[in-house]
Amino acid sequence: MKALAHITGGGIVGNVPRVLPPGTRARIDSSMWPRPELFRWLQQEGRVSEAEMWRVFNCGIGMVVIVAPGDAAAARAFLEREGEQVYEIGVIERASGEPQALIT
Repeated sequence: MKALAHITGGGIVGNVPRVLPPGTRARIDSSMWPRPELFRWLQQEGRVSEAEMWRVFNCGIGMVVIVAPGDAAAARAFLEREGEQVYEIGVIERASGEPQALIT
């Protein structure tokens, strides 16, 4: 395991960059997990923008575990054996500037 980010207040884009080294970013693919209906309802009823949803809420992801690409399958198998629901949601890549999370 390289890093762990608990996605609480601050959402995905606020919490994931805190565990990344300088010169990197997380590229997260939002199509890789089902967004719980609660978040759809909240966004619609509250007229919350997509960017604000990612900034404030976890949108169904409670914890981000960052592992080396070669360790992903073993990490997934371990977590699933422990009863966790696991989604591979993105990659860490080089980027200029401060660490960030890019949601696509």
